[in-house]
Amino acid sequence: MAYPKHTTMSPNILSHTFYRRPTLEVTRQLLGKVLAHETPAGVAAGIIVETEAYMGADDPACHSARGLTPRTEVMFGPAGHAYVYFTYGMHYCFNAVTQPRGVAEAVLIRALEPLDGVELMKERRRRDEPADLASGPAKLCVALGIDKTCNGTDLTHPPLYIEDREIEPGPVVWRPRIGIRAGTEHLWRCYIRGNPFVSKK
Repeated sequence: MAYPKHTTMSPNILSHTFYRRPTLEVTRQLLGKVLAHETPAGVAAGIIVETEAYMGADDPACHSARGLTPRTEVMFGPAGHAYVYFTYGMHYCFNAVTQPRGVAEAVLIRALEPLDGVELMKERRRRDEPADLASGPAKLCVALGIDKTCNGTDLTHPPLYIEDREIEPGPVVWRPRIGIRAGTEHLWRCYIRGNPFVSKK
């Protein structure tokens, strides 16, 4: 399929209003949207094919369930900002903050289908197989050059943003979240059925 190409300051960048809604709605509606990051090395972007909801105070797997801390401060702030954290002493993960200020919820972006800047993604990941470039939350952060400096970034304008290129994601599947020890009973992971770039079916 031929997808629309990236243009700087696209009028289709998602607004704060998009994120300031129930988290499960945002989790579903981010599928098919495009996450892009502009850096001095170039632009890299991918279609969001897998997401995961983290539901605040009542979700034991959510960082903000422990309350307001320096780490979770961004989650308590306004919607439409990036929450980027370091995990296992080696990986970054990218989340989009949802809900009104004070409701500390977010959507983890778990996997992308590479779209723009694929050669740059290959260089950063030191991989050639497209299906291995961004098929996981840590992988996509490396592929797009996302790190802790992106934490708190406003996602409604460059350099880091999510836009709607009118890509229809197709059928969607809800499954349990991955890599957590609590809250595993919830079907809060969402992905595009049959997409080869999903991290885990």
